[in-house]
Amino acid sequence: MALTTNRAGPLPAASTGLPAVLLTCTLLTGPVAAQEAARDTAQPAKPAGAAQAAPVQLTPVARFEHQVTGVTVAKDGRIFVNFPRWSEDAPVSVAELKDGKPVPFPDAEWNSWRNAKKDGIDPKNHFVCVQSVVADGQDRLWVVDAAAPAMGAVVKDGPKLVGIDLKTNQVVKTIPFDPTTVMQASYLNDVRIAPDGKTAYLTDSGAEGALIVVDLDSGSAKRVLSGHAATMPDKSVTVSYDGQPLRRPDGRGVEFAADGIALSNDGKTLYWQAIKGKTLYSLPTDALTGWATASVVPELLTDRTIGAKVATVGENGPADGLLIARKDGRMYVTSPQDNAVKVRDLSGTNAGLTVLVQDERLRWPDTFSEGPDGTIYVTTSHIQDSADYKPGAPISLPTELWALKPAGVDATGSTVNPPR
Repeated sequence: MALTTNRAGPLPAASTGLPAVLLTCTLLTGPVAAQEAARDTAQPAKPAGAAQAAPVQLTPVARFEHQVTGVTVAKDGRIFVNFPRWSEDAPVSVAELKDGKPVPFPDAEWNSWRNAKKDGIDPKNHFVCVQSVVADGQDRLWVVDAAAPAMGAVVKDGPKLVGIDLKTNQVVKTIPFDPTTVMQASYLNDVRIAPDGKTAYLTDSGAEGALIVVDLDSGSAKRVLSGHAATMPDKSVTVSYDGQPLRRPDGRGVEFAADGIALSNDGKTLYWQAIKGKTLYSLPTDALTGWATASVVPELLTDRTIGAKVATVGENGPADGLLIARKDGRMYVTSPQDNAVKVRDLSGTNAGLTVLVQDERLRWPDTFSEGPDGTIYVTTSHIQDSADYKPGAPISLPTELWALKPAGVDATGSTVNPPR
């Protein structure tokens, strides 16, 4: 998710050294994990107007020393995470968890960009400010590089979508975005990949919200619904935390445009919403494809026509991450305001949300992924605890990765080094 669309100044330079393991975390196993699990087998509270689901266990997977946002689990159970350059000049952007330790992925060189070294490192082939990572059904890891450190100016030639072959751990595709697709006030957020691996759908949560559709074969990209009501913040909504409006020290509230995104398992329906919003929107994906090979964008693919096809699914309230699970087809929704994960049954009409788990440890549940065994993983990015909203907060903000699962089932994840 995006931290803010209010632009900040440059970050102080961090060390330019590159140790073998750039981040540290704790893989929670043995007695520590048992103690954590014993604290709560997630007996969630029941907010007014929300149904109650059967309790699930909130299992700690890892703790990080830096602010995490994205997580994804590949088909073989390998876990990848990313760390954006928000309050700090993060020492690594994309990592794979190996034996509980985040190791730079695909290698140290791709992760070597630093604010202090930006004049000497090519942003075209280095990660600048990564916001999300998603593994697809073709064994590729897709990395969304918003290239806007501290949510400030977009680094020229930095915004891109990078594809990495998970069989070889090599970059096989880099799709740059030009200024007409990713504008100076943009902040690329999350991505979903079509089941056939041919199309990517991204949200832009910057000053002018939008969806971005990418033809992965040609690398062509189209910005749609830019500034449309369905992709912009809802001015009537105030994002709160602990019962109070979430504001910066100077009183500014948050402005999160189109952020969470989800794709139906058949690839036919795209869903998204703004965090500073309450409404979940959808669109048939056939309204977004077919333009890549056309010499002129057909009338059916113009914003005016696409906008007419946007549907209102229901109200989630302020929400960040969205995921439609392969295992049960339900939509999982993070609810940062009340430390909760909720679910929506998409098969019914006006079914509303059910609270799956509510726990004080879920401090800003951010991004979801589903493991091969159906385990749901979620990061907690602690945005309300960051220096942008809490004076005196540490620049390096500790965060976590959790698993939502039935009691007694171990989380999957990388434990050995795959061949390189």
